[in-house]
Amino acid sequence: MPATTAARLPLPVLRPGLDPRPGLSGVAPSAVTEWFAARGETAFRARQVADALWRGHATTAGDVRTLPAAVRADLDAAFRFDTLGKTDLQPSDDGLTEKALHRLSDGALVESVLMRYPARGARRERHTLCISSQAGCAVGCPFCATGELGFSRDLETAEIVDQVRHAARRLAPAGRHVTNVVFMGMGEPLLNLDRVLAAIEALNDADRFGLGARRITVSTSGVVPGIRRLTALGPQFTLAISIHAARDPLRDVLVPLNRRWPVGEVVAAARDHARATGRRVSYEVTMIAGVNDTDADADAIVALLRGDLAHVNLIPMNPVAHTPWQASPMPVIERFAARLRDAGVPTTIRRNRGQEIGAACGQLAAERAGEPPAPAVSRRRELIVRASAAALRGERSGEPVPAGVGE
Repeated sequence: MPATTAARLPLPVLRPGLDPRPGLSGVAPSAVTEWFAARGETAFRARQVADALWRGHATTAGDVRTLPAAVRADLDAAFRFDTLGKTDLQPSDDGLTEKALHRLSDGALVESVLMRYPARGARRERHTLCISSQAGCAVGCPFCATGELGFSRDLETAEIVDQVRHAARRLAPAGRHVTNVVFMGMGEPLLNLDRVLAAIEALNDADRFGLGARRITVSTSGVVPGIRRLTALGPQFTLAISIHAARDPLRDVLVPLNRRWPVGEVVAAARDHARATGRRVSYEVTMIAGVNDTDADADAIVALLRGDLAHVNLIPMNPVAHTPWQASPMPVIERFAARLRDAGVPTTIRRNRGQEIGAACGQLAAERAGEPPAPAVSRRRELIVRASAAALRGERSGEPVPAGVGE
């Protein structure tokens, strides 16, 4: 990247109530160095700030006690050390799961979930953080609580990175650290791809957060141009596809952007990505009772994925107020998994974490937004039942692609 590009400060996002100062964790180190140079300060000052930000967990300029007071004041006027405001924490699973609801400077709410996995046998202890890339989501999957909220805005690079820094601060007193990051929270990462890539660069940079690329997973519901762009870049992080159904009529309902990029196109792009990078692609399936958990659904996945460098994760659906659906019973999921494995498709059943705190994407933010009127919920459920019944008959959806996707 040319130095002139690397040193450019992020342009402020002009939204009512949004703090115009760029978040420091989203600013390229060279830009911070140049900011100090313009004030007659040496590059050493930029290194002091970086040490405080990435090693010392500083949240304000006042925390950087190695800087003169006047410099701290200038820093505070120009940048934000932390873009996350008030954060509510809700633990569950005896402390193994912790959901964070972060309020941003304009009042938008985003979520992250920290999942602790104790050491077991040869497997080391892990601390996996699920983070958001957007406030709300435009894709509108009907089984997802974030879809109920609708789309608010893209997150800035620092607002993404600071979710990880916040979790790191919570783990630090016990001498632990974030070991894995998954972009599976609120929003569609590939619809905010520039900022997501900038966040990954900051997280992967050994001089900043220092997390290995192979410990980062980016999930998409199937934005084919974004997948193609990732393939051209050749990253080593893991690509995950929220597939949920392999039959187009059903996926039109479960993942509305399938009306723009059908599942065959999505899998073809993911297959090319696996070939180009040598990295296995994960396919996520939210298991919904009587909807996508039949033998026909399993066979459709096999037809798409057999022989690919792929792995399927089956995840019981979390309860969501506005849908009439429930999670598939575990015996049904186990039979579905066995059918995939017997056909040569590697498959894992994922157990839900943090159900009592609404740890699935968007649930806590949806609760804070307030319950929608009962007639609206009833109408939405009716539409979902009608649409899924038509899909199960093999009828493609006539509904348009959701606004904000597919342009």
